[in-house]
Amino acid sequence: MCVKLFKEGYNCSQAVLGAYCKEIGLEFETAVKLSSSFGGGMGRLREVCGAVTAMFMIAGLKSGYADPKDKSIKQKHYELIQQLSQRFKDKNGSIICRELLGLGIRHDSPVPDERTTEYYKKRPCVELVKCAAEIIDEVLNKSEASSY
Repeated sequence: MCVKLFKEGYNCSQAVLGAYCKEIGLEFETAVKLSSSFGGGMGRLREVCGAVTAMFMIAGLKSGYADPKDKSIKQKHYELIQQLSQRFKDKNGSIICRELLGLGIRHDSPVPDERTTEYYKKRPCVELVKCAAEIIDEVLNKSEASSY
């Protein structure tokens, strides 16, 4: 589903979060609006990959904490986030958008690239979105089995 959403024109973060909107209890429109700022590594700043950011949002909505004083659950949640980050990094070499895309720039133009055949040939984003979904599936299924 996330690859389909990405190919429809949603950014990487929207594609991953949008694919999980029912599972996390968000309306699709809310999910894609919430995640709209995170494409292109945070608004095309080429920082943390939007697909990674979406994994973190899903983890937060599924098993995040609400009590800021509960240090134990806060630590457990941060451990999960670090685990998600490390799994993505292990498979892709980085969680930073510009590094994943092989770009030498720090901040990109705010103008989105056209989604052409050439775009899909030169950008690994489809695979990164798919990878993020596989990781979040695996980790959340394991977490639910151990009643995180």
